[in-house]
Formats: sequence, C-alpha cells, structure tokens
Amino acid sequence: MTTALVRPVTLPAGAAFAGAGLAFASLYLAAGAPTPLLVLFEREWGFAPWVLTVAFAAYAFGLLAALLVVGSLSDHVGRRPVLVGALSVEVAAMLMFVFAPNIGWVIAARVVQGIATGAASSAFTAALVELAPPHRKRLGTIVAGAAPAGGLGLGALLTGAAVQFTHSANLIVFGALTVIMVFGTLTAAFSGETATRRAGALDSLKPRVTVPRAARREFGAAIPVHLASWMFAGLFMGLAPTIVRDIFHLDSGLLNGATAFLPPASAAIAGYVLGRLHPRRTILLGGAAVLLGAAVVLTGILAVLLPLVWVGGIIGGAGFGATFSGALRAVGPLAETHQRAGLFAAVFLVAYLSFGIPAIVAGQLVAPLGLLTTVVLYGTVILAAAGAGLLSQWRLTRTA
Repeated sequence: MTTALVRPVTLPAGAAFAGAGLAFASLYLAAGAPTPLLVLFEREWGFAPWVLTVAFAAYAFGLLAALLVVGSLSDHVGRRPVLVGALSVEVAAMLMFVFAPNIGWVIAARVVQGIATGAASSAFTAALVELAPPHRKRLGTIVAGAAPAGGLGLGALLTGAAVQFTHSANLIVFGALTVIMVFGTLTAAFSGETATRRAGALDSLKPRVTVPRAARREFGAAIPVHLASWMFAGLFMGLAPTIVRDIFHLDSGLLNGATAFLPPASAAIAGYVLGRLHPRRTILLGGAAVLLGAAVVLTGILAVLLPLVWVGGIIGGAGFGATFSGALRAVGPLAETHQRAGLFAAVFLVAYLSFGIPAIVAGQLVAPLGLLTTVVLYGTVILAAAGAGLLSQWRLTRTA
C-alpha cells in the first residue's frame, strides 16, 4: 500500500499578487475607518476633544513599535507566516472595535490595529515586489505605494456614509472589516512563499532600523519629503472632522468622511498614474504638489471656504501619493532580497512618525492656542518640510 504525497494548495501567482494587494489595502481601509466615528464617539461618550488625536495617533505608535521589533522578521522566517500572524491580530482588533464600550477600548483597539499593520506593512511591500509579474516588477512597488493611501481614503468615506445613513455604523463597518480580514488571512495562508528562510530570526527582533549602505543616501534625501506628505495626510485623517465642525460649523458624518477621503484617494490615483515616470521626477512633482496643496488648504481655512480646502486636499493628496510611490521605487532596487523588508520598515517608520507625532502635538496645542492658530502652525511646518524635501531631491538630481 502506497501513500500519495499531498502537495499544499497554493494560489496561482497572479491571484496571490492581486490578493496581497487587496489585503494590504484592506489594512489601511480599516485604519481610515475610525476617522468619522471618533467625533461620533466624542458626542456619545463625552470625552475631551484632545482625546480624539490620542485615539487617532495611538494607531501610529502601535505600528511603529511593531515595525521596530518585527519589521525585518519576514526576511528570516518568510513573508507568509508574518502576514498570516499579522492579519490574525488585525481580526482581533476589528472585534475589539465592534464590542468597544468606551473610548479606552477604542484606543486599545487602535494600538492593536497599529501593531498588526506595522507587522504586515514591510512584509506586504516586499511580497508585492516579489509576487509581481516578472516582466512588470515595477508594478509591485506601484501597488505598494498606492494601496495604503487608497485604503485610508476609502475607509474614511465608507464609514462617513455609514455614520450619516445608519444607526449602527460601528457594528456595520467593523463587522464587515472582520470578514474582509478573515479572507485576507486565508489568501496569505494559501499564497506561495517568496522569501528564503535565513538564520537570525531572534536577533532580528531587537528594535532597530536597517537601511543598506547602498540605499542610505536616497533614504536620507526622502525624509523631509515623507515628513511633509504624511503630515498632510495626518491633517485630513486626524484633524479634518474637528476642523469641519468647529471652523466651518458643519456636523455631518458623510461630510467628515468625504473630506478625509479626498487626499488619500487622490494619492492612490497619482501613485498609480505616475508610476511610469522616473522616481526622481515623481518625487519632485509630488513635493511641489504637497507644497501647493498645503498653501491652498490654509487659504481655504483662513477664508472659511470648504470647497477650497477640498481642492487643496486633492492637489496635496496627489503629491502625497506621488512622493511615497516614487520614494519606494527609488530605494527598492538598492536592497537585496534579504534586506528588503528591513529597508521598507525603515521607510514606514519615518512615514508614521510624521503621521502620528505632529497630530498629537497639534491636539495638545488646540486648548492653549485655539484650533485655527494650531492648524496654521501645522500647515506652516508642512510648507517648510516640503520646501526642504524639494531642495534635497534637487541636489540629488544635480549630483547625478
């Protein structure tokens, strides 16, 4: 009697690539979902307004902690185990949101959600590069750059609609996201492994950031660009509902969601459309768009013209998508396969420090300075960082 060997079921390469892109985007869809809900929670549970920025930024700090500890783990144990584990943790975070009885639970859920996203982000980015069709490898970094922004925007928009038109937005949104994350976990489990196992997995858990020597110059020049573009995203994802309510005196879940949706949606489109351009040109165009978009947004806020804020959000959002996609494409080829997840972890570390810390600082400044003054200062920092980023990229162009 003979026993047949049973081969593990794996998805075709094309399906695995598409599934990885959708699962990656769904992580950020879940990250953008709480934005319109936080104002609703404030009204229902009666906590101080500054707690909103803490709840928003708690996600970023959980993500940063995971990046520091497990950001390069998939370079050693493989992409699949890290992705399956991270997505399973994300399922737990979605259930915490569903049953959250107060803002403390929401903040805890945001931290768990951030940990899951941080653990998955560099592994997903590396996996997308490696799963991309052989003749279209650049598509991997394009999708990796567009998926986070597109997910953030769509999450905010859909949740805003649920807040506006239903009485159980929290249950509907996070119940649906729980199902989506389960499917994402199954997709990761049945996708083929793209990285070779290497020794040193335990040593890789020591908190550190790894930037290969060949990528350090390019990585350093992109830091002010990331600061400007991710601060711009943080302005809309973290402060937009408060700005719409307290400066424009409008109280609408749909309006909050739509306002937060515009920049990341524009970012996703720009990151994809500009994928054919040289990375340096993409970053330069994106940096200029962030600079212009921030100026238009500040003008709209000072003039109390919400449509002008939307226009600035679209312009700056396109810049956000272009700079992030271009920066990923610029540094990606400078790392070997076994260095790739660690490098992308370093990129996300800079991005989310720029996304979370300024939002918390702004939240603390609202009480002593007022919302309008705080937003103007925040926008001024974006303008300065965007200018510095353009200068650093221009210097690289001159050197090349």
